[in-house]
Amino acid sequence: MAKANVFWDRIARRYARSPISNPQAYEKKLEIMQGYLGPKMQLLEFGCGTGSTALRLAPHVSQIHAIDISANMIAIAREKITDGQPSNLTFEVAGIDDFVPPKAGYSAVLAMNILHLVSDRDAVIGRVHDMLAPGGVFISSTACTGGALRLLKPAFALGRWTGLLPLLRFFTEDHLVASLTRAGFKIDHRSRPGKGMAVFIVAKKAA
Repeated sequence: MAKANVFWDRIARRYARSPISNPQAYEKKLEIMQGYLGPKMQLLEFGCGTGSTALRLAPHVSQIHAIDISANMIAIAREKITDGQPSNLTFEVAGIDDFVPPKAGYSAVLAMNILHLVSDRDAVIGRVHDMLAPGGVFISSTACTGGALRLLKPAFALGRWTGLLPLLRFFTEDHLVASLTRAGFKIDHRSRPGKGMAVFIVAKKAA
């Protein structure tokens, strides 16, 4: 994780300045997410980056706790909280592997563009399932690069070794769905805005 911290800390300011690649698709995802949320819900977002999505969703839930392994990303996220922003949002430097959830569990867990960057996808999805209260939802958007892009795997491995790129796991959309199903989730929504774009999934834990 230390190497990942260094990479994301180094690019945090540049990442914060980068525009959303497909604003229309992002807004559609937010609309779908809001349909699963409610004013009494407790939400965890891991891999929150600079906090943009957490800030957008804060008015729709009771509490959001957003975490990221990059201290610089979290610092930028905290800068975005002004007097006019919701007070039900907290940011913390932490990873999903070592984060300690509340005993009551979360109503929803959010993972935007992060599952392809974790070392053990199945272990992380299993942890999320354990963190959710019965009937809770796991909302994710994931780059599934197990198709033609897998040919670039050696180049990405070299980039990670030199510190120029983060860890990137290559798997397909079907692999991701299988991981969620094995963990005990039922897929409630599954969509991809366009060819080559991230897969958006809402998975439910049994009530």
